[in-house]
Amino acid sequence: MILQRYIALNLARGWLIVLLVLGSVFGLISFISELSHTRFDYDSLAVARYTLLTLPQQLVELAPVIALLGSIVALANLDRFNELTIISCTGFPPSRLLSAIALPTVLLMAGLWTAMEYITPQLQQSAERERHLLRYRNDTRIPDGGLWSAENLRYIHLGQLREGGIPGDIDLFEFNEEGQLVRALHAATAKVSKDRQWLFQRVREKKLVEGKLATYRHRELEIANLWAAEELPTLTTSRDSMALSVLYRYSQYLASNQQPTDKHLSSFWQKLLMPLTVGAMVLLATPISANLSAGRDRSFGINMAIGAVVGILFYLGAQIIFAMGQLLQLSIPMVAVTPAILVTACALFLLKRMNW
Repeated sequence: MILQRYIALNLARGWLIVLLVLGSVFGLISFISELSHTRFDYDSLAVARYTLLTLPQQLVELAPVIALLGSIVALANLDRFNELTIISCTGFPPSRLLSAIALPTVLLMAGLWTAMEYITPQLQQSAERERHLLRYRNDTRIPDGGLWSAENLRYIHLGQLREGGIPGDIDLFEFNEEGQLVRALHAATAKVSKDRQWLFQRVREKKLVEGKLATYRHRELEIANLWAAEELPTLTTSRDSMALSVLYRYSQYLASNQQPTDKHLSSFWQKLLMPLTVGAMVLLATPISANLSAGRDRSFGINMAIGAVVGILFYLGAQIIFAMGQLLQLSIPMVAVTPAILVTACALFLLKRMNW
């Protein structure tokens, strides 16, 4: 039990070292790149705050590489000082070595799922809101040109998203089967309820009556099946910055309105299954760095170089797999889990050949 705890602690220390190194490198790169966008109240201090808030999202995306390199750092360091050799000589079986590695790995995987749902998306969205407010000195957080959504023969345009998630400058257009405009709405603002019901406020309505468009004005008008309240903060951010639950619900909303969902579902499954890839990377790092027969002949630096090459190849290979999956319209969950399966298969093959 003591040896298992010792190995687990060294593994966690290796992850932390790589996390700090990569965090420093990528944080510095992001800070320097963002400095070119300073404007008005968005100064260097605000850039530093923005970089710190968005850095966790970048590190989560790098989790498989961090797990691989961190595991190699930990186990190769133990092997370099012959600690693994001594542990092996005590009769410590490979199964207990893997169990010692499994516990912190499972905790790491659970932490990643928690971070992707409750921590990094909120930090990313908070950073984007603050940056926009400081750079443009207003509370309108919507891309130029606004956002469009389509549902059968109905098209909705959202022009503004104000502080507090209040929609503004909203247009709605409805057409008949012949492509003729039968109704057009414009609302200054709207209140959003939990069941996707929007209460348009200060509404101007144009409606086709006997072949002519008649104009009506309403103080309030209820419209069903628009964006949910929890989805609104994510509309100005990328798919990678959405929480898992929001990304899934938004994909279901798009599907119910017969809109393309492949990109959103692909992002959802990639993020959901990414911790499995992290576990596979830790498993792969074990035979790479803890192979006792190679310990005398292979230096710590060579182990790290092997890890870096594997990390780069994994990243390139995963991008190719995801792109080919979309191109061939393969099952999205199967495509998303393929990198984890391939890495696990390679790790199991090397484990069978590992000398312990």
